Amino acid sequence: MDTKADTGSTPLDTLKLIAAASLLLAGIVGYYYYGNLPVVVRAGGVLLGFALSAIVLLQSTQGKTLWRFINNSRVELRKVVWPTREETVQTTVAVMIFTLIMGVFFWLLDMSLLWLTRLLTGQGG
Repeated sequence: MDTKADTGSTPLDTLKLIAAASLLLAGIVGYYYYGNLPVVVRAGGVLLGFALSAIVLLQSTQGKTLWRFINNSRVELRKVVWPTREETVQTTVAVMIFTLIMGVFFWLLDMSLLWLTRLLTGQGG
């Protein structure tokens, strides 16, 4: 099965991805290479490298697919029904109470098994 046919990837797309990675890497390397410049200038270089890398990436087939996925995710995120503050507080309190109850239960179980083990091994007083 030909993977090129599945993704629509071309040699030009591969070059775009390599160029995007190179731009990003150039920004990062430049940050350390120009260590004598102010941090703001070096950070700006990294951000510029990242921005140029993103622009080149979004021109490739994979980048367009990624952008489509991001937009679809945003649409789905808007469909989520988020709980109210009251529901969140009630759920949090219920979880804390249940955790406390289970903690006490397992502590008592541990103490009981310790007592039983000491009784069976003759170590108990």
